Amino acid sequence: MARLITRIGRCHFEPRRTGTHFEALARAIIGQQLSTKAAATIHLRVRGLYPGGRLRPDAVLATDDATLRAAGLSAQKLGYLKDLASRVANGTLPLARVHQLSDDEILERLVAVKGIGRWTVQMFLMFRLGRPDVLPELDLGVQNAIWRAYDLPRRPTPREVLEIGAPWRPHATVASWYLWRSLE
Repeated sequence: MARLITRIGRCHFEPRRTGTHFEALARAIIGQQLSTKAAATIHLRVRGLYPGGRLRPDAVLATDDATLRAAGLSAQKLGYLKDLASRVANGTLPLARVHQLSDDEILERLVAVKGIGRWTVQMFLMFRLGRPDVLPELDLGVQNAIWRAYDLPRRPTPREVLEIGAPWRPHATVASWYLWRSLE
């Protein structure tokens, strides 16, 4: 890691503060398994359905499925988006006070939403909430960067990523940032 830090220089990690937590999670759902361009196009179309381009749980729930499908959402992603909106609207997912929860509590609550997995939650913790100690062990970029940086014979498994990354705690988010930058 010291070589990477020296080569890359000062860390410029900055969480994204624009929009709401709901919008950030909705964007993550919309963008799953799509190219960046396709995800951006569909996200823009979905936002265009709402005043000011603001996605709100109640508005999403009030939008008929055909309208969201016409904007480009698959039936599966439509279900995921409505599940997220329902949980936020009924209070079972308290996004307004999510900053008060621990990383593990956030993980537990968000993976209960259809279509949101561990990796998505880790990206939310890092890039939306700015949590300092997140190591996305499932991320192929992190795995590949460790493979290269540590000159390993093969890409590390998620368990090995956690073992190798243990010394980076409590700054695993910054270490992950450096690992991603090392691939550029």
